[in-house]
Amino acid sequence: MPDLRPLALGAAEADSSAALPASTAADAQAQLRHRLLQRLLEVIPGIITYGLILSPIALSILWPQVVAWAVLTFDVYWLYKAVMLTSSVFVASLKVRATLAVDWRVRTMALADLPARRADLARRIPLVEERVARLAADGNRLAAAGGRRELARLQMERTSVERLQARRSGAIPDPDRVWHVALIPTYTEPYEKLEATVRALAEADWPRERKMVAIITRETDLAGRENVARLRRQFGGQFLHFLHILDPLVPGIVVGKSSAMAYGGRWLYRRLVELGFDPAEVVVTDLDSDYRVHPSYFGYLTWTFVTDPDRYRRLFQPVPMFHNNLWDTPMAVRLVAIGATHVQMWRSLTPEKLISFSSYSVSLQTLHEVDYWATDAIPEDSRFYWKAFFRYSGEFQAMPLFIPIYGDAVRARSYPRTLVEQYLQIRRWAWGVTDIPYYIHNAFAHSEIPRLTRIRRLVDLWLDHINWAIAPFVIIFGSNLPLLLNPAFAETTLGQNLPVYASWLLTGAFCCLAILMHVEERLAPPRPASWGVARNVVSRLQWLLLPVVGLIFSNLPALDAQTRLMTGRYLEYKVTPKA
Repeated sequence: MPDLRPLALGAAEADSSAALPASTAADAQAQLRHRLLQRLLEVIPGIITYGLILSPIALSILWPQVVAWAVLTFDVYWLYKAVMLTSSVFVASLKVRATLAVDWRVRTMALADLPARRADLARRIPLVEERVARLAADGNRLAAAGGRRELARLQMERTSVERLQARRSGAIPDPDRVWHVALIPTYTEPYEKLEATVRALAEADWPRERKMVAIITRETDLAGRENVARLRRQFGGQFLHFLHILDPLVPGIVVGKSSAMAYGGRWLYRRLVELGFDPAEVVVTDLDSDYRVHPSYFGYLTWTFVTDPDRYRRLFQPVPMFHNNLWDTPMAVRLVAIGATHVQMWRSLTPEKLISFSSYSVSLQTLHEVDYWATDAIPEDSRFYWKAFFRYSGEFQAMPLFIPIYGDAVRARSYPRTLVEQYLQIRRWAWGVTDIPYYIHNAFAHSEIPRLTRIRRLVDLWLDHINWAIAPFVIIFGSNLPLLLNPAFAETTLGQNLPVYASWLLTGAFCCLAILMHVEERLAPPRPASWGVARNVVSRLQWLLLPVVGLIFSNLPALDAQTRLMTGRYLEYKVTPKA
């Protein structure tokens, strides 16, 4: 049984409470009850997960039919999930391609004068139509196809401009009055990683005078401080401001990215206000030190930000693609990285379920109103989302940006160490299960949020973590348990057909990999030219290992995280190497 005691009180400490003032004793009792409730909420997710994993063993002996139908139902559910994931990834990839085909800087600046832009589009569209018709008549099919794509983009922009002009939600802010700050926490990352990240920011297609960089290092990190000094000398002239934030590691915090961002965010707010900036006109991008923005990122982000009437109740989430070193990593790590990208693409099509992940953008005004990131949590991204969700009484939402932001997959100094670090990274991501107790506490405290909304979001959050931990056990072992543990059931019609039905369903789910492979081939960078035929073939057959890799490097870390939370063995933040 997990230890539910909130404090380890000695006898002398317990006896001394009688001498405390009434108010102090009452506070101590309140803290005790709060801690007991907190531990109970931390234990429940693990108990439910282990119950779902272990209960089929007993039920296979007593009621094997129940297990059989439950397994088939779960397999149908996973076939549905596989189809939805595949179709969502395919649709999201088309949206990404369409986004990257637009000159977002031009389109965004045109928002300053919508009537003039509408008139310009009205003039250009007939000209393009005429040119496409002429090219088609001359038999230039490829050129005509390119012209039709450009025509479609212009027509979509015209529709967007017309909708913005007809909107009654007030004037669109001037894009010239939006400044971007990349807030980058770093600890132990090599200079080369930081240099690539800052270079991508400097080369992004957005005016120098409206881009800023703020890098957070620990006061004691002398190597990190030297790296920032070198970066400032190299790139300082390509930004309006190049800021260096020294984090003193305030006592009482949980050391990690979240607490570093909390300190850096407050420092940044004070500094920019001193410099005369309006926080409502500043957009902060929480940028991991190995992430590289797409050249069109700030233009697209600015357009999305200024055209959203609820921009201060929004978080803007790009699609993370771990492509920077994709072909330098072991096959198992590569599959995990690809899977993480596909899951985020899928979630981007369901904004009502999307939450922040890794790197994202939000208004500085919103950051200040939410009181920045948590200082007592490891899952910085998801915890910030839920903190803002409750701060704004359920009116906060993550908006997808269909534009890639490129990160590094895990890569340590050796092959075995890389695999270990991959496991540890996924376990840290799965530590987001700690959001469940946080959510339940706040859901009771915020009765102004509709009850159905609170229940629905909790169910979504909980199901994500349950599926993460139990799915492979049910899929791989579920259909065999009743047959192995109950030989009599194996002789029945249902018992004989159970493996066949389960195999059909899982084969259907596995066939979806063909579409995912096609999408990934279009998204991923080219394979190294030095690779021979054998490595090229193996890199395409890697998908066959997905079930095993998913079990070891995704599901087991999730179960590990829930087990640790259940038993009170809390994680400490650890930087993932990406050499």
